[in-house]
Amino acid sequence: MSKSLFKDFEAVSSKAWKQKIQFDLKGADYNETLIWKTNENINVKPFYHADEFKTLPEVSKSRATNFKISQAINVTDAKISNLKALDAIKRGAESIIFNIESKSISLKELFQNIDLDTTSVDLKCDFLSVDFIKKAPQASSINIQTDIIGQLAKTGNWYKNLNADHSEFEKIVKTSNQLSIDSALYQNAGATIVQQLAYSLAHANEYLNYLDNKRSSEAKQSLQVTFNIAVGTNYFFEMAKIRALRQLWSTLASEYGVNDSCRIIATPSNRNKTIYDYNINMLRTTTECMSAILGGADVICNAPYDALFHNSNEFGERIARNQLLILKNESYFDKVNNPADGSYYIENITKQLAEKALDLFKDIEANAGFLSQLKEGTIQRKIKESAAKEQVDFDTEKLVLLGTNKHPNSADKMKNEIEKSPFLKIEKRKTLIVPVIQKRLSENTEIKRLNNEEH
Repeated sequence: MSKSLFKDFEAVSSKAWKQKIQFDLKGADYNETLIWKTNENINVKPFYHADEFKTLPEVSKSRATNFKISQAINVTDAKISNLKALDAIKRGAESIIFNIESKSISLKELFQNIDLDTTSVDLKCDFLSVDFIKKAPQASSINIQTDIIGQLAKTGNWYKNLNADHSEFEKIVKTSNQLSIDSALYQNAGATIVQQLAYSLAHANEYLNYLDNKRSSEAKQSLQVTFNIAVGTNYFFEMAKIRALRQLWSTLASEYGVNDSCRIIATPSNRNKTIYDYNINMLRTTTECMSAILGGADVICNAPYDALFHNSNEFGERIARNQLLILKNESYFDKVNNPADGSYYIENITKQLAEKALDLFKDIEANAGFLSQLKEGTIQRKIKESAAKEQVDFDTEKLVLLGTNKHPNSADKMKNEIEKSPFLKIEKRKTLIVPVIQKRLSENTEIKRLNNEEH
């Protein structure tokens, strides 16, 4: 139909809506009653309107129709991992992430019979070796993830040392023309969304600055950068986070003349997962995967609901994969390219997150840069402060994890279910810097409950 259905209705301004709401509140304060402030210091209003934008936002670059369902496989035996990958692909996986522990793994055996024309593969190694990377098949669907700063932040140490790591890193990037940033580390440690975005950008900037005069213009234009992110439970804000990350990367990349498109791999956060009433983890991961899809992540790697306390098992991995298959094939989440476009709420928080993250990024760069602040412990301290605030919210039930700090099932017993420790382990070892510590919100509560089970 070419005739507008609403041409006889007058437009209603945001001012008129607010006046109507204030009238209906019957004297209650509008700001105190309906506006809430997030940990990112963003005021969330009860409604958003087109007239709050001077110009309407541009259409995002994300393509929800193209998201790939991924499965992560920890590789200790090439043949076993290969068979596991082939089975996952047969059952619906479109992407495989191989986490490789040792240089002794045979890549030829690992890739046996995997159709690289239809399946993308990411290689994430627990070591740094350009010689190993060169053994990988030469295909555009092979993604080499290399993140030496992520290694330093996570473990407190380089693989070898600063100079050796940068030298090997440069060789790997030259060979693959790819690099990656572990943004999930910051989320799982308790950083706010603004911090996650700013630290991811500053983290990437260290690489771009180091490589700037070492690459040709052609190599820069084709450089593929992958961000590994963790998606939390704040449904709309997580969508906005992914959209803001793309905007921020585009801005930073243009300054260096590199490819302004990035690849985003999303996985559910560990921070809000629990061992008690663990089936609720399926609900959490489902909404987190929905945020990732609607926000425009390229690859979604769901986490099994029992991954915290069970060893890798076929049932948990099948459920995780099927959650994504249902979203894609039965819930039609792959039918619209940019489903969040035009939502004034999401556009507004995307803009605010991007602006606040850019301000924090500029502050980091004005104070010697990300790597320097990691070495000084500034980044770790800021994340720890944010995590502590979130922990207080959990402890006071302002932040609710159903079945754990709200409506716990006292009959739920877990002592005999635990196959591996779900708790933070502090290892006494010498490190160059204090590592960024990842910890779940419910750990202390769960430890108390487990101890009580013994009595």
